Amino acid sequence: MLSTIDDATLMKVASSLGEEEAVTLIENLKNLDEITDDEIANKTGIRLNSVRKILYKLYDHSLVSLRRTRDPKTGWFIFHWRLQPDQLEGFILSQKRRVLEKLSVRLEYEATHDFYYCNTPGCRRLTFEEAVEQVFHCGVCGKALAHSDNERMIVKLEEKVEQLRKELGE
Repeated sequence: MLSTIDDATLMKVASSLGEEEAVTLIENLKNLDEITDDEIANKTGIRLNSVRKILYKLYDHSLVSLRRTRDPKTGWFIFHWRLQPDQLEGFILSQKRRVLEKLSVRLEYEATHDFYYCNTPGCRRLTFEEAVEQVFHCGVCGKALAHSDNERMIVKLEEKVEQLRKELGE
């Protein structure tokens, strides 16, 4: 059985990948050595198609493994699933790297552009170039555009990027 920290983390990951059904599925998988998708569907009451969809999503992230056997009567394959909690750390690290990459791109975009905004909820900020094309008037509501200070956003992005780099040892 998993430790409580790993268990809680695993449940958060399952929830992010497949919501409540994935959490139920992981709850059943974590106490067993191996189980078929059909057995999971019967135990949980989750439709077989949903069970398979969640299992394949978890498999894509190496959080579960499978062993395939052939049914001697029907000739069909039977998939035996097993939880791989030791792969959780690698999954989390890869997700952090992906987030770091996206935040770095966003930080560069924010730092290299001037923005203008009409201060109307639902309208978007425009870059200087877009504002010039619109003659400094919002294309949605028609209000005049004013310079939008994004320094706070840049500082927050820098802090988050630095935090992720430290966590990843970069």
